Parts: sequence; structure tokens; C-alpha cells
Amino acid sequence: RDWGMVFHEENDGGGILGAHLGFNSDADATGGARRRQFEPIVGSASHNILCPLLTDMYQITMCYAYFNAGRHRKHAVFDLFFRKNPFQGEYTIFAGLEDCLKFIEDYKFTEEHLDFLRAQMPTAKEEFLEYLRQLDCSEVKIYAMKEGSVCFPRQPLLRVEGPVGICQLLETTLLCLINFASLVATNAARMRAAVGPNKTLLEFGLRRSQGPDGGLSASKYSYIGGFDGTSSALAGLKFGMKVGGTHAHSFVQSFSSLDDLESTFIESPTGGAPVDILVIVQKYRKELNWGHTNNGELAAFIGYSQAFPTAFLALVDTYDTLVSGIPNFLLCALAMYEIGFKPLGIRLDSGDLAYLSLEARNMFKQIEDRFNIPGMAAQLKIVASNDIGEDTLYSLAQQGHSIDTFGIGTHISTCQTQPALGCVYKLVEFDGNPRIKLSQEIRKVSVPGKKIIYRLIGRAGFPLVDLMILDSESPDNEPRAGERVMCRHPLDPTKRVVCIPHKVQALLSVVWDTKRSHPPNSITSIRAVAMKELSLLRHDHVRYLNPTPYKVSLSEHLFTTMHDLWRVEAPIAELS
Repeated sequence: RDWGMVFHEENDGGGILGAHLGFNSDADATGGARRRQFEPIVGSASHNILCPLLTDMYQITMCYAYFNAGRHRKHAVFDLFFRKNPFQGEYTIFAGLEDCLKFIEDYKFTEEHLDFLRAQMPTAKEEFLEYLRQLDCSEVKIYAMKEGSVCFPRQPLLRVEGPVGICQLLETTLLCLINFASLVATNAARMRAAVGPNKTLLEFGLRRSQGPDGGLSASKYSYIGGFDGTSSALAGLKFGMKVGGTHAHSFVQSFSSLDDLESTFIESPTGGAPVDILVIVQKYRKELNWGHTNNGELAAFIGYSQAFPTAFLALVDTYDTLVSGIPNFLLCALAMYEIGFKPLGIRLDSGDLAYLSLEARNMFKQIEDRFNIPGMAAQLKIVASNDIGEDTLYSLAQQGHSIDTFGIGTHISTCQTQPALGCVYKLVEFDGNPRIKLSQEIRKVSVPGKKIIYRLIGRAGFPLVDLMILDSESPDNEPRAGERVMCRHPLDPTKRVVCIPHKVQALLSVVWDTKRSHPPNSITSIRAVAMKELSLLRHDHVRYLNPTPYKVSLSEHLFTTMHDLWRVEAPIAELS
């Protein structure tokens, strides 16, 4: 199925759950009623709390200091960037731009906000509060990479230009919106790389997320990074994502015996008289000599198949996966095949997932051969969950397994391996002059000036290097296809490379200039950007172990400007 954003009509009689888990339920053939699904809310932000006060208080006090000094309208340029790729990798997926633009679009202090600030800053001039009352982003200009782009350390994801007062006030919120979004999208992309293109990845992390907003953001940005769907119903409504799930252990535990079944009948797929499914199940149970399985579990599976006859997928590890869970599922599956339905499969939520999935597939094959049901073993799907992360996915691949779908919770919704990306927002130009931030930690020295970024692409179609040049440089300094370009390492003067690109791609474009520069993008289109860009990187940049760092370089002029400014601004210590 197409896991795209726009929902289409799905069969009602349970088939939609199967579709959500990436399975074809053949619902149309069962004659079930059809229902209309929701369209995505285009551009829907994950957040209902975005406002000017979603910031650090020091941004507001700093803005007041600018105002009090008469400098709040001086023109400034800020870069938003990160210093190190996450998860010990060598690439990052840029995400969160649409939420940033929504925030910018709606930026306005309310009277409630101003009353709060008046109480917090009793010595502030009333003229400052009036300045905030009138403030919006109509004088701000923002350049950004395309959301979903592959990006690398030091290069600006956003370049924010305008009066320093408003640009300073935007810092914390923009960082908040991009840091986690890009982290989750990158985490998801790495997990997609671990399983390959043909497995289904579902985000199951809402219950483990850091609050409701963290849960919604994880659902949205895991999809952008390569996941196929989510268990979050609200994410499905807000973002148009495919949603679904099966059942929990509690459903199985709620049944103690076959007598707990209110009815033993299941609807007919042809619209005829209901069929007594228990009679058929008992027939197969006797023939296979499987009287040892848990009766309550068997009753639960029958009950679930009655509720979702076109989307029957059972959680099989409540009591014993191999001794009871899978046999009970197969008894129900045989009955459903006989009646005319096609069961979907099983979910494993504990134990040795590689071993259990292989054993399950073998059991499916044995039943297929014994009862002459061609294709049954291949058609039945195996879903696995249970604290799965990137390391587990690679380990399972090495061991060998027969899992079709992975449900991933904690490791995607909390980014447990690395909980923060570390984006920063630095002043790089003030009143027309480049500015630099120095540090005793060399990696924290910023690249000054208003910059343009170009991606230099080689003859084989792979990106070779990203080159930053100053916006003020002569057009003759812009890189051109087929011409030699000197690329300098930002910090090490001995590292340089000459590149002759086959193609040159500009990475920054205007996304806000008093208003949006383009309509909101759907998360499907953003996801497509991410998948395409990842496919263009060389394998050694994206591999799991010891990936090759990607080069982010400076033009000769920018390198000279940076190091000249560094020498000017660095104090000279005196020793005696």
C-alpha cells in the first residue's frame, strides 16, 4: 500500500487496521461497508502553545537592553546550525521548518503576555511594552534549506535577518522547533537504513514520550525520516498519517475460558448466514491435537477475529509464544481461511525475536503444507516490538529473522541513544559587519558573515562537498560546474581540496520575506525530499560503522575573513 498522506476510502469491517500495519486485507472482496478517511491538516503544527512567550526570559530581557540602548532596530543576521551529527553518524535530516514558519506567521504578543512581562520587569519602560505590542515578523527575512534535506555540521539550516530585537526574540523557539524535529527525523532515517526499504516501520512511542507534545512531534518527524505509520490516533487526525494497532495483553487476559465468548458466530464474507467459528476452531484443534493451549487466549483470539474479520492480527506472547500463542492463532487462522477470510498475522512483544519469528514462519509453513493453503506462510505477517532500537535492528539482521514489521516506541519517541541534537543560534553579522564567536573549544568557534551554501556534486551524481561563501563575494567567486573550486577546512589551514563539480546546487532559499514565500508543504512531500537526498549520498557517509565524514568547506575569501576576524577579536594574553 501507499503510505502517503492523503487517506482514501478503506473497508470498515476491520480492514483498516490491517492496512495500517502495512498489510493488504483484501477488504473489498469481503463486501464490508466503506468509510471516508480524513484529509491531512496541511501545515498543521504539532503545537498549540506556540507564542512569543515560549522562549527563555533572557531573550526578552536582552531585547529590552537592545531597546534601552537604542539598538533594537539595528540590522542583524543570525545562523541556526549544529556542531556535530547525532548518533555517531555523519549526516542529519533537517526538519521542523514548517512549524517555524507557522510560529513566525502567528507571532504576536497578547495583552495577557504583556501584563505578565510588566509584572516580571517592573523597571522596564512602558514604551518597551508598547514596542512588543506592535511587534510582528513583517521585517524579518529567513533563508532556509529545504525541509527534509540532508545537512551537516556548521552550515546554517536557517539564516534569520532583520532588526536585532525581533531576531533575538525568535532564538529559543526556533531552536526548540528544529532541535527535536531534526533529531527524530535523523533517528528514523537511520532505523530505515537498518531495515532496508521493504520492511514496515511503525512508531509506537506515545506512551513513553516526554509529554503530549513530544509524542506528537515524534509521530510526525518519524514519518518524515522514513517510518510508515503511527499508533497515535491524534497524529493521524492532525497530520493525515496512517494509524493502527492490534490489541494488548490485557485483552487476552480478560478471557479465562471459551465460555467467555458472548457469541461463537462470525459474519460471512459473502453476506450469507453467520458461521459458527468455534465449531471450526475445535475441529482443527482436535485434528492437530492442540488441546494443551490456553483456553482464555484462544477465546480472546476468536473474539478479536469476530470484531475484525478482515484484519485479524494476534498478540501471541501473553502466556507462551510457541506452546500456546502461535498454535491458538493458527487455529483461528485455519477457521478463517475455511470461512473465506484472510488473517493478517501475529505480533511478538517479548523473547528472542529472531528465533521466535523464524519458528513462527516454520509453523506457518507446516500448516500451509498440511492443509494445502498455497501462499499462507508468505502471506501471514510477523510484527515485532519490545524495546527495539537501531542496534537491535542491525543485530536482528545479522542473526537472520522473518519479521515483516517493526513497532518502535521508546527509542524513536525519546531518541534514547542521544536525547538532544545541540543546535545553536549565533549572531554572524551586525549592522553590516561580520561577527565571530570565539571559544577555548575550537569546535565552538563560529563562521562569521552572511553566507550562501552550495552543494558540489560529482560526475557520478554523489555530493562531494558543501561550500560556504560570503553573500558579499563577487559573482566570479561562485562555484560553477566544470570549473576548479578551492575548498578550505573552516578550522585547519593545512586541510584544503580542489573540487571540479559536475553540478552545483544552492541550498538556501527565501522561505519568509514579510510573509511566507510558498504554501505549506505536506509531510509526505517533506518525507520524499528526505528519502531522495539520502539515496544520493555515498554509502560510506551513511553506513552504520565508521562512516566517512562529509566535507563542509569555506571559500578562500570566507576562510580569510574568518581567520582575520579571529585574530582581531582574540585577546592577547600577557605573561610575566
